[in-house]
Amino acid sequence: MTGDIDVDPYVILDERFRTGRCAFGDARLERLHAGCRWAEGPLYLPAWRQLIWSDIPNDRLLRWDEVSGAVTEFRNPAGHVNGNTLDREGRLISCEQGNRRVTRTEHDGRVTVLADRFEGKRLNSPNDAVVRSDGSIWFTDPDFGITSDYEGHRAESEIGSCDVYRIDPVTTEVRRVADGFGGPNGIVFSPDERRLYVADTRGRRIRAFEVREDGTLSDGTVFAERAQGGFDNIRFDDGGRLWAAAFEDGVHCYDPDGTLIGRLRVPEPVSNIAFGGPKNNRMFITATSSLYSLVMSVTGLPRVAR
Repeated sequence: MTGDIDVDPYVILDERFRTGRCAFGDARLERLHAGCRWAEGPLYLPAWRQLIWSDIPNDRLLRWDEVSGAVTEFRNPAGHVNGNTLDREGRLISCEQGNRRVTRTEHDGRVTVLADRFEGKRLNSPNDAVVRSDGSIWFTDPDFGITSDYEGHRAESEIGSCDVYRIDPVTTEVRRVADGFGGPNGIVFSPDERRLYVADTRGRRIRAFEVREDGTLSDGTVFAERAQGGFDNIRFDDGGRLWAAAFEDGVHCYDPDGTLIGRLRVPEPVSNIAFGGPKNNRMFITATSSLYSLVMSVTGLPRVAR
């Protein structure tokens, strides 16, 4: 069932959530679609004014048209795709959990495999990816897609750990850049690209890494953590605030200093978020079976890194 959700979505925990005008958008969440098994990976395509997202257990990518409101299938089967992003040429980058690879959809529709192995061993189940302004692609590789047949295909890990990787834009080399995670999930760069943030779902924390000039990372620090529950994907707005999908606790908003200043109420456990719309100020939220949106008074980072 679609339509407005009659609950005030904003929870102000710190005055900075108010003064930063984080709570002055739509007064109600809008449910755009229902009927998924487990929805993730929202990505707004500005050229088409459409949003695609993943219905992982049903092995399909769905597409919502902003003009007509129609929902159709974009790809089926889809390799149990989880996270999606765009590269600097507007091509779709997808993390295929079921196929255990990162792919790029070319402008003519062909699918190119960017990474499926590290040091000769198959990846676990790539989850989320981000593209840096130099064209490098960074992605997380937990084992969520191989622990059962629900979101992929049950298998043993060949690598034996859940890590973060970088694909070189010139050599296409796949390099491990960070380890020590329970289950690395959402990944995003800071607005200036000097730091990389990674959500560790099983560790119930978000880690921040300094990015060196050679593309390597520092050991990392804890930016935010929870006593219970975890984090899924993460996104920045153009004010430097980090927004995080926090399952049963909705969407969290963190000040640049790591303080939780507010959150958004959502009637279902939240998996992923993404900014979109013509002004990039519409937050799209995938939550269990549904796709929601909220036109906000804050704006997401520019869609393509400069």
